[in-house]
Amino acid sequence: MNIKKWSVSPLDKARAAKIAEEMQYPSFLAMMLEIRGFHTKDDIDALFDVSKSFADPFLMKDMDCAVARIQRAIEHFETICVYGDYDADGVTSTAMLYSYLESCGANVMFYIPLREQEGYGLNLEALDQLHEQGVQLIVTVDNGIASIDEVVYASQLGIDVVITDHHRPRDILPKAVAVVDPHRVDCTYPFKDLSGVGVTFKLITALEGEGADITTLLENYADLAAVGTVGDIVSLKGENRALVQAGLPLLSHSDRPGICALLEQASMSGKELTSTNVAFTIVPRINATGRIGASDRAVRLLLSEDMEQAQTLAQEICHDNDTRKKIETEITEKALQLLHDEPERMYERVIVVEGEDWHHGVIGIVSSRITEMFGKPSIVISYTGNEAKASGRSVEGFSLFDAICHCAPLLTKYGGHPMAAGLSMPTEHIFRFRRQINEFAASLPTDMPPQTIHLDCKLNPAALTIEMPKQIAYLEPFGTDNPSPVFGLYGMELKEITPIGGGNHLRLRLERNHTTVQCLKFRTALQDFPYQVGDLVDLAVTLEVNEYRNTENLSVFIKDIKLSQVNEEQTLLEYRMYEKVKRGECLTGEELLHMTPNRDEFAALYRFLRSSNGWQHHILLLLEQLQLSGMTLSKLLLALDVLKDQNLIEKTEDGDICRITLKPVAGKVDLFCSPVLRQLESLRKDG
Repeated sequence: MNIKKWSVSPLDKARAAKIAEEMQYPSFLAMMLEIRGFHTKDDIDALFDVSKSFADPFLMKDMDCAVARIQRAIEHFETICVYGDYDADGVTSTAMLYSYLESCGANVMFYIPLREQEGYGLNLEALDQLHEQGVQLIVTVDNGIASIDEVVYASQLGIDVVITDHHRPRDILPKAVAVVDPHRVDCTYPFKDLSGVGVTFKLITALEGEGADITTLLENYADLAAVGTVGDIVSLKGENRALVQAGLPLLSHSDRPGICALLEQASMSGKELTSTNVAFTIVPRINATGRIGASDRAVRLLLSEDMEQAQTLAQEICHDNDTRKKIETEITEKALQLLHDEPERMYERVIVVEGEDWHHGVIGIVSSRITEMFGKPSIVISYTGNEAKASGRSVEGFSLFDAICHCAPLLTKYGGHPMAAGLSMPTEHIFRFRRQINEFAASLPTDMPPQTIHLDCKLNPAALTIEMPKQIAYLEPFGTDNPSPVFGLYGMELKEITPIGGGNHLRLRLERNHTTVQCLKFRTALQDFPYQVGDLVDLAVTLEVNEYRNTENLSVFIKDIKLSQVNEEQTLLEYRMYEKVKRGECLTGEELLHMTPNRDEFAALYRFLRSSNGWQHHILLLLEQLQLSGMTLSKLLLALDVLKDQNLIEKTEDGDICRITLKPVAGKVDLFCSPVLRQLESLRKDG
């Protein structure tokens, strides 16, 4: 069960009106600018004109050393290897630097490690191979900051290493010729949130010297920078915003055969690209070839100057993406089955699941799915023999990297950032790792933060117009720290639910104050929708312009939905209290009293379920319809556990739907003999 917090941004209507009046902007756009924190003319000018966003690359620590070593290698025609990574950020970084160095006349090659066989970053076998090929200088892109031992080994082989990376460094830096990473504690570069491809772009700018023509460099490389920056989900402010803003038009009208072929395969040819559809079309396809096959094909695609070769590579990469989706679905189902078989895992602060020979290339995506389903950090582990590899995703406000560092003695390799991390360990350490990472989460002074739906503002359904999404478009590109606007439609009565798209999606008709709104809920079948006609709900929606038969229409897409009467904070507290019981943690006497159902409440609940012939909607809707003044969510969940334990009902949870069926009863049942209630009492005694 994932109880999300809904947060509405503050709005100063007077200040928004002043922006509209002084800058002659439409009132809705002025309101959005005020909400997003652009309050002055200088703020707004900086948002819409990013030409002055780029700082001097030599402000980065070690950039001068990196440039000097690379220029020496170019001048002496040394063999340079651009050593990249297998995701979209690493692939675009590799293609960018390789292309630039080749244009400088360098003797350059590239290397992308195989995810399954070699894993992330530098590895000893690859260094041996590159040594045999005569490589004298390795320049890493989007990796290397954690390669302490590997850099020492490269030096022993006579290979110099220049590291460019954007991941968080550990306490010790590699002993490379240069370590360029804005997250170094001694790096004073003003913009810290660059992706790997962003750091690579800064390196190229520095190699161009003081007279670097930023405009020309953007024309040559901003398309690659946009894909890598969007793909790495970094903050779309400052320099990242400038790179993506410059790159999107180049992608939409690309002269790169590889990009054209990929867009054609994704049915996006001729369309104006946004950061959102880049994230859902180009990025997953480039990522897929690293997850399923060899990412050097993606680099070759981006570098290709032959359309026939590009078409072949694009077809292979899109086939990899289809394969990735199938494998991802299979592993997700196995992970959810493990949680069903061992439900205690679902109630832990960090969900950890493991399976034998799960494909390493997709476990990160599976972790994202689990985190989204349950609203908690998750780690998905794949083990083969004595070795286990894992990938994790987090929720805003919980640093997964810090949690992983706490478990470092159990790990052989790890890295990442607050929202995502990867790691390796001996298989025998999996159980201890699961325990230790949850002990770390429990030791923090605050509870695990819930997932938050950030609403820009509430909208009156009667005020919805097609001009709204058109004005929103001025705020593009959207991404981290500048998300696509989400709006609240509150107190809407659900009037009609219609399956569409072969039953895979829903069209909802809702009404408030005689205004009707049609909304679309994607990837939700009717049997998985937890609400009923007549329910009063709040919607979190996005707005888009849809063109059909040369006519523009307003499309309203549902991002989330909840019952209007629900107090999210109280509901979350109630559910956290229930989770404490499921984890076997101590309760105060007050908590015990609050959660223990009495005889009348048991009777009323059972009568309601019997009269309703069970239940198969949202658990909070059941709580509301019971209309029992003393019944809380935690008490209801405990009461249902007791009824199930005493063989009176069958209960399963499927997303937000609670499915309850009544079982035949022979004779009287003493509910207060239930082991569930005895466990509850023991927790108080233990406390």
